Amino acid sequence: MTKSVNVHEAKTHLSRLLEDAINGDEVIIARSGVPLVRLVAIDQAPRPTGFARGIWPDLDLDSAFFDSLPDSELDAWQ
Repeated sequence: MTKSVNVHEAKTHLSRLLEDAINGDEVIIARSGVPLVRLVAIDQAPRPTGFARGIWPDLDLDSAFFDSLPDSELDAWQ
């Protein structure tokens, strides 16, 4: 459904018009009866889950990665 509102009404009822657009309505904002802009919801792709997924390559860690450090190495960090 398309609805047309003037600029003053759009400023007064912006939150309601945003909800209408999110729910699938098209809102035309006009000045002096001349259409200026169309307010419609944008399609948002779902965000991938996980921290930095797709940014950092998957690390191929072998089991040695999780082994304890030798005492000499641990002493160097203290």
